[in-house]
Amino acid sequence: MGRTAIWTDISGKLQAEIGTGQRQPGDKLPTEAELSARFGVNRHTIRRALADLADRGLVHSRRGAGVFVQAKPLDYALGRRTRLSANLAAMGREAGRDILSIETRRADPAEAAALRIAEGAPVHAVEGISMADGLPIATFRSVLPADRFPTLPDALRHYNSITLALTEMGVADYTRAETRLTAKRASASTALRLRLREGDPLMLTVSINIDSDGVPVEYGHTWFAGDRVTLTIAT
Repeated sequence: MGRTAIWTDISGKLQAEIGTGQRQPGDKLPTEAELSARFGVNRHTIRRALADLADRGLVHSRRGAGVFVQAKPLDYALGRRTRLSANLAAMGREAGRDILSIETRRADPAEAAALRIAEGAPVHAVEGISMADGLPIATFRSVLPADRFPTLPDALRHYNSITLALTEMGVADYTRAETRLTAKRASASTALRLRLREGDPLMLTVSINIDSDGVPVEYGHTWFAGDRVTLTIAT
């Protein structure tokens, strides 16, 4: 237990130095030997601390060169047309998405109200992970009306994109009607998905997307990793 507490403490101190700007994006961290001497521990303990920082996307290693501070958090714009791929492409980053599950079930009261459908009406619930350059930045749950989009699950499996799937369903465009933001702490399952530690900070967005006629097509929850994404409200 003592050893675990030590590497966790070292990881936290290095994270604080990155967060306060003492170590800038692109800076090389001291060598394992230098960190071992600084903290008075063996290299195995240092490696565990560095691995923890890497798992949370704060540092990355280059073979033969050392360990470097990762780029600054993504500046993710929340506007009327929020699209992950477009946001990341504008920053020169590669977007990725893993759809973990697609389930057709009955709408709960909150989902029914958001989508303006009857409570208990069928919905498609989609859960997955959004990534930037292979690093998880958010986990999401999108709920869409099944009566209107009966073949949506097949389209999602084919395109791996809600936007493209909705296009096939006849929704050429959709916009954000509202977004609510709340600070949260990562649960054990969310932390596992995002390669975080339980209790790490998250930013939850709850949104409703509508078609060109103002009819809701998607009710979404997205949990962003707090230290990897800066949310900007675009007007």
